[in-house]
Amino acid sequence: MKKLHFFTLLGLKATHCQAIKLGSIADFYIANNLITSYAKCSDLTSAHQLFDGMPHRDTVSWNAIISAYANSGHLGTTWKIVSAMRRSELAFDSHTLGSILKGVALAGELQLGQQMHSLMLKMGLSENMFSGSALLDMYVKCGRVNDAHIVFQSMPERNYVSWNTLVAGYSRVGDRDMAFRVLHCMELEGVEIDDGTVSPLLTLLDDAEFCWLTMQLHCKIVKHGLESFNTVCNASITAYSDCCSLQDAERVFDGAVSCRDVVTWNSMLGAYLKHEKEYLAFKVFIDMQNFGFEPDAYTYTGIVGACSAQERKSNGKCFHGLVIKSGLEDSVPISNALIAMYIRFNDKGMEDALRIFFSMNLKDGCTWNSILAGYVQVGLSEDALRLFLQMRSLVIEIDHYTFSAVIRSCSDLATLQLGQQVHVLALKVGLDTNNYVGSSLIFMYSKCGIIEDARKSFEATSKDYAIVWNSIIFGYAQHGQGNVALDLFYLMNEKKVKPDHITFVAVLTACSHNGLVEEGCNFIESMESDFGIPQLKEHYACAIDLYGRAGQLEKAKALVETMPFEPDAMVLKTLLGACRFCGDIELASEVAKTLLELEPEDHCSYVILSEMYGRFKMWNEKASVTRMMRERGVKKVPGWSWIEVKNKVHAFNAEDHSHPQCEEIYTQLQQLNQGIKLFDNFVNQMLLQQCLDNLDDCDDKMFL
Repeated sequence: MKKLHFFTLLGLKATHCQAIKLGSIADFYIANNLITSYAKCSDLTSAHQLFDGMPHRDTVSWNAIISAYANSGHLGTTWKIVSAMRRSELAFDSHTLGSILKGVALAGELQLGQQMHSLMLKMGLSENMFSGSALLDMYVKCGRVNDAHIVFQSMPERNYVSWNTLVAGYSRVGDRDMAFRVLHCMELEGVEIDDGTVSPLLTLLDDAEFCWLTMQLHCKIVKHGLESFNTVCNASITAYSDCCSLQDAERVFDGAVSCRDVVTWNSMLGAYLKHEKEYLAFKVFIDMQNFGFEPDAYTYTGIVGACSAQERKSNGKCFHGLVIKSGLEDSVPISNALIAMYIRFNDKGMEDALRIFFSMNLKDGCTWNSILAGYVQVGLSEDALRLFLQMRSLVIEIDHYTFSAVIRSCSDLATLQLGQQVHVLALKVGLDTNNYVGSSLIFMYSKCGIIEDARKSFEATSKDYAIVWNSIIFGYAQHGQGNVALDLFYLMNEKKVKPDHITFVAVLTACSHNGLVEEGCNFIESMESDFGIPQLKEHYACAIDLYGRAGQLEKAKALVETMPFEPDAMVLKTLLGACRFCGDIELASEVAKTLLELEPEDHCSYVILSEMYGRFKMWNEKASVTRMMRERGVKKVPGWSWIEVKNKVHAFNAEDHSHPQCEEIYTQLQQLNQGIKLFDNFVNQMLLQQCLDNLDDCDDKMFL
C-alpha cells in the first residue's frame, strides 16, 4: 500500500510539473484538482504550497484546501484558512460549511459546531442537503443525538446519507428502540437501505434476547443483497456471536468467501474466543494465513488473550515469538495482551510480564492497570501501592480500574486508613459511585470489619450490575449475617438486576456460614432452571462446604461423586475441610491422597491431614506425613497478624524476631504477661475469699 501511495504521489508531482511547463497551472480547474489530489495522497505541504502560489483563487480553491486540512484532523489550521477566506470577501457556500463541520466533528468541538450552525441559519444554508447532512453528522459525533434529530426534522429534503447518519447516531449512544424506529420510518419513506444503514444496527444486538431480531435483520440484509459487503458481513458475525448463536455466525463466515478481509477473520476468531472455543480460534489463526491474510494487531491481541489458562502456556509463548518475528512487539495493545496473559499464569509469569512492561517505550493507562492488577493478583499488594504512587507522580491517567485494583490491595493489607484515603481520592475525581470502584470499597470495608461503611458504599453506588450486589452479599455472608445477605439477593431480583455465577457463590457462602442448609439446596436446584446459570465447580464446592458444616458428610461425598466433571483441587480441599469438621479420618486420608498427587507442593493438605492424625492419636501416620513434607521440601506457611499504626502496617508471626523494634515489643509483651498474671492472681484471691465468706455464712446458719 505504501509503495502504491509512493507511485501515485510521484505521478501526481509529474502531472504538476507538466502543468507548470505547459502554463495550464493558472487554470482554476487544474489547480483545484491538483490541491484535492495532493490532499488524497496526504501531502498537505505540497497542497498548501500550490494554494499559496495561486495568483487568483475562487471558492472551489478555498474549499479544496479547507477540506484537505479538515479531513486530516487539523482543525486549528482549518480555522485559520476559514478566517483568511472571510477576509478575502469570498462567500461561504454549502461545501465550505460542510468541510468545516467535518473537521469540527472529527475534533469533537461542539461549541465551534454550534457557532457554525448559527452561521448556517444566518446565511440560509441550514436547509441545504449537503451542509445539513454535515451538521447532522457533527451533532451525532459530538454525542448530541437529540439535537441531530431536530436538525434532521428541519431538513426539507433528506437522502440516504441523512437517514444513515441518524441511525448511526442512535446506535452510537445505544438507543436500540429509536435506531430501529428510524429504520422503520426510512422504509416507509421509500428510502433504500444500504450497508451504512444495517451495520450500526447490528452492533446493538449484543445479547441472547435479541437473537430473533438479529435473524429478522439478517433476512432484510439478504433481501436487499447487502450480505456481500465487508462491514455488514463482519457485523453479522459479531451480532450472532453476541446473541449466543455461534452456528449462525459460522454460516455467515462460510458464506462470505468472496468478501472476506482481515476484519472478517478477526470477527470469527473473536466469536470462537467469546464462546471459549480456543482450539477453533487457533485454527482460524492458521487458516487466515493459508488464505493469504496477514494477522494484524487485533488478531494477535485476541489470540494471545486465548492463552491465559495455565495449560495454554506453551501456546502463549509461541504466539509471543510470532509477535516478535512479525515486528509487532512495539504495539501497545499487543504488549498489554501479553502482559495480561503472563500475569494469569503464575508468580513466575509476573516476572515475564514485568520484563515486557519495562521494555515498552510507550505505555497507556491499560498497561499500568494490568501490572497493578497483576501485583494484587499474586499478593504483592505493597508493590501495587508503590506503582500507584509512581503513576500519580508521572501524571498517568487514573481511571476506575486503577482505583479498583488499589483499593483491593488495601483490602489485602487491611490498611483501613490508607483505603479511606484512596476512597477520598476516588470521591474527589467522581469515581466513587462507579460499579467497579464501589465493589472494591464494599469488599475493603467488609474485610476490615466495618460492615456499616460497606453498606454505605453500596447505597452510594449505582446498582445496575451484579458486581456491586455480589460484594455486599459476600460481605454480610462473611460477617455471619446470612439472612441479611439473602434479603439482598431477593431485593436484587426485585430490582431486575441479572445475577451471574458469582452471585450464587456469594449466596451459597451465606447459606454455608449460617447453617441455612434447606435454603442453600433450593438455590442449587433453582439456579439453572430459574436463572439460566449452569452449576460450575465453584458452586459444587460451596454446596460441599454447606453439607460439611451441617455435619452431612455423606451428602457432600455423594455430590462429589455425581458431579458432571472431574473434581479439581478446590473441590477436594473443600471436601477435606468437611472431613476435618465431621471427624472422618478414613475419607480424609482418601481425599488427601488424591490432593497430594494433584498439588504436591501445597502445604494445606499436609497440615490438615497431620492435624487429624494427631487428633486421633495416629502417631505413625502423622510422622509419615511430616516425613513426606520434609522429603518434598514442603514447609508450612506461617500465619501472620498485622496492625496498622500511623498509616504503617506492622506484620508478625509466632515467635517472630524480625521487626526492627523487636526488643521493645517483647519487653512490653513481658510486662503485659506479668500484669495479666497479677490480675489473674488478684481475681483468684477475690474468688477464694468470696468462697470462704460463703462457707462461713453456711456454718453460721447451720449452728443457728
